[in-house]
Order: sequence, then C-alpha cells, then structure tokens
Amino acid sequence: MSNQDPVALKPTKVGVALMLGEVEQTQTPKPWVETRALALQAEAFGVDSVWVYDHLLYRWPNEERTRGIWEGWSILCALAEATERVELGTIVMCTAWRNPALLAKMAITADEISGGRIILGIGAGWHEPEFAAFGYPFDHLAGRFEESVQIIGPLLKDGHVDFHGTYVSAPNGEMAPRGPRPGGPPVLIASKGERMLRITAEHADQWNAAWFGNPTQYLPRFAALKTAFEKAGRDLDTLVVTVGIQVAYPHLFGDDAVPDAINDPEKFLTGSAEEIAEGMLAYRDLGVDHLITIVSPDTSEALAEFGKALAIFRERSGASSTSAPA
Repeated sequence: MSNQDPVALKPTKVGVALMLGEVEQTQTPKPWVETRALALQAEAFGVDSVWVYDHLLYRWPNEERTRGIWEGWSILCALAEATERVELGTIVMCTAWRNPALLAKMAITADEISGGRIILGIGAGWHEPEFAAFGYPFDHLAGRFEESVQIIGPLLKDGHVDFHGTYVSAPNGEMAPRGPRPGGPPVLIASKGERMLRITAEHADQWNAAWFGNPTQYLPRFAALKTAFEKAGRDLDTLVVTVGIQVAYPHLFGDDAVPDAINDPEKFLTGSAEEIAEGMLAYRDLGVDHLITIVSPDTSEALAEFGKALAIFRERSGASSTSAPA
C-alpha cells in the first residue's frame, strides 16, 4: 500500500473517537447529553465515523483512586439512534468480557438500529485491573481472543457456526434475524505482535494500529502487518487499514495543564489547521484507508478547530465525506 501513487488512492475516511472517561476538572465522565452533542457536531461538519472505547475502569500504579468510564456498547447503541449518516465503530470491544456469540448478536441488532452503519472493532484487552475488578480471567488473552473470533466472524458473515473451544463454545449457533447487511458488520481487529497479526490476516475485514502523531511509529507496525499477510497468503488489498492518530490544540486547554506528551510529534499532531491537515495527508499518502482521531482537549471548541483541518484535508485530497446516509 505504501508504494501506491497518492493520486490513485481511494479517499481516506476520517473519524473521531469520543472520550467516555473522566474529565479532569470534574473527575467524572461527561454526561451523555454532552457526548451526544459532540457526536452530532462532528457529524454536522463532515466526519465519516464516530468511535467509542471499551473499558470498565482505569487503575494506574501511580494513582490512588480509580478513574471511571461509561460502558461503550450502551453509548454506541444510543449513538446509533442519535446520528443519521456516520459509521459507528468500537475501538475496541474486549471479547473477554462478553460471550462472543452474544456479542455478534448485539452487533447485528445495533446494525439494525443504525441502518447498517456499525463497524465491530474487537481486541483481546490489556488493562489487568479492570479484569480483576469485574471478575474476568486475565490468562491466555490471545488464545481466548482467537476462539472468540472464530465464533463472531462466521455468525456475522454466514449466519451460523458450530464451534467447541477450550474457553468458549457456540454449538450449532445461528444468527436470526440476519440484520440489514447480508454479510453483517465488518470485523475490525486492533493488533500488534506476531500472533495477533496472524489472527488479523486470517479473520479481519479491517485492522487498526494506534495511537500516533506523525507516521514514524506506524511504519514498522504496517511492515509487520504486511509480513503477516504474506505468510498467510492473503492479498493486503482485501483489508481496510485504519490508524488512530492524536490531534491536540494546546491553546484550548485553558486552566488545565497541557500534557507533556503533546510536545512529542511522534504522539500528537499540533499546529495550524494547515499543519494538521498535512499530517493527515501523510497517512493518506501511505495508503491508510481510515483515520480515527482523538482530539484534545475533548471539547466542542477543539472539535470545531479539527473541523477546519478536516476541510483542508478534504480539499487537498480531492475528497468529500465518504459515509453514505443511512
């Protein structure tokens, strides 16, 4: 993909990820009505997609208190009703926390609510404190994930599965009704590392790598993905590549301290609307199909600034919003 002529590339979609966790000033997640308003604002200025996280809580070694977050799937379903055009994705649902056959059923149902706009992003999970606090096992994460994918994929695509695994099973499972799309929502896998990339090559419709500023750290991730696809004998052009990037507006943090990491160009795109658009175009020129953006601070003002960068990006890449209305 990185060797393609930028002029010949298909339009790169651009989405935004909504922050469901705590706001620093209040030490509590923002109310649903504010999250809804941000989603509608983003949809109005032309993003292609809106994304939500999946976490249960945050407990960091250097902090005494627990940080809270809303449950992602519930928010996603509310967004399915509130929005009209944008794709709605999860980045990513932890398969260890939900029976995989039920998760496939949930995805089909949410796809019906949204009119066929769901992207089911899934992953193995990584933050051990939330596993412990909610009583989920933390062992064999990749093994559990691989079994879950072998249930989710066939149920969404074919409507049936008969799987008996070490950790999960779906004997004579069937998906009825089938939902608004014959092949169901696309399955996105967020992955790195040889085993998880092999699973991606064998099962995923889309792939995600994150979180970056300029493409410096993305390039070796993509090279590893390409190797995995070569080993699997799969054409990389059959995969939709999504990349998570971070965009920051330091001048909009107000009384809040600006995180030190924002000054690291490998982690954040900053600057004028033109400079941020140029950073996004660098990913587009590498053949990335879909950019998923975290905008900091998580405010309406910052989102409006990002809208300016998006407009320049669209103009310079010769593209418009690519999501079809529901």
